[in-house]
Amino acid sequence: MAFETWLAFFVACWAISLSPGAGAIASMSCGLQYGFQRGYWNAIGLQLGLILQIAVVAAGLGAVLATSSLAFSLIKWFGVAYLVWLAVRQWRAQLMTLEPAAPRLIGRPLSLLLRGFLVNASNPKAIVFILAVLPQFLDPRQPLLEQYLAMGATMVLVDLIVMAGYTGLASRVLRLLRSPRQQRLMNRTFAGLFVVGAALLASVRRGAA
Repeated sequence: MAFETWLAFFVACWAISLSPGAGAIASMSCGLQYGFQRGYWNAIGLQLGLILQIAVVAAGLGAVLATSSLAFSLIKWFGVAYLVWLAVRQWRAQLMTLEPAAPRLIGRPLSLLLRGFLVNASNPKAIVFILAVLPQFLDPRQPLLEQYLAMGATMVLVDLIVMAGYTGLASRVLRLLRSPRQQRLMNRTFAGLFVVGAALLASVRRGAA
């Protein structure tokens, strides 16, 4: 892959990662509830889901997903249901006593990892989007595997940095939430954002990627 091509792809990755989506909402939600160190496991899970999506596209299965209504619908509605479930959990999230020495909620790393993975893996539009974007930067005269590996590593690195920002920002905001009313409002705001994400995903059609 030529350096100029990689640089253009690198810039595109920042634009893609910075755009608000289910991954950003999940990262901020985990940062609020668990703090940065625990909450960042969710971001790592997001990258595992992203790697799966890139592998699906590289294996040619993305084209099947783009043309199969049944496959697309099954993954889409699973994603919708999962986002709604996250919204319900966020709505019912435990309120914390935020004294200076009070500990944050302790999330299990594996659970947070799985949570992030499912958020990305259950979004078929992301797979179709990757299917539409990645080939524009591929040189068919060069080995494809190396190019997919380079682009995959670039996407994951950029997204890790962006999600670290979302998680860390939310973790700092947590210190400002002292009253139960403030915490409840924040929990319900994120619950609403998860519902909005589910509604947007539900409205997606195969041709809309």
